[in-house]
Amino acid sequence: MKTFDPWPVFFRREWSRNWPFLAGFAITGALIVKMTAGFTEEDLNNSKFVQQHKSWQKKHPEHKQH
Repeated sequence: MKTFDPWPVFFRREWSRNWPFLAGFAITGALIVKMTAGFTEEDLNNSKFVQQHKSWQKKHPEHKQH
């Protein structure tokens, strides 16, 4: 006798619930990659965010960058 396999039912139900989240996550990730892929070292060094991060690291040397 064949036993009931719940996985196809589970995945079908969860896909119908979660596809908007997954699509939004994929679109957001693609946009972030597209926007940041063209950065050069000069762009990064001129960034206010990078400068603030570097100054914070100098004040807290116990937090090493990996």
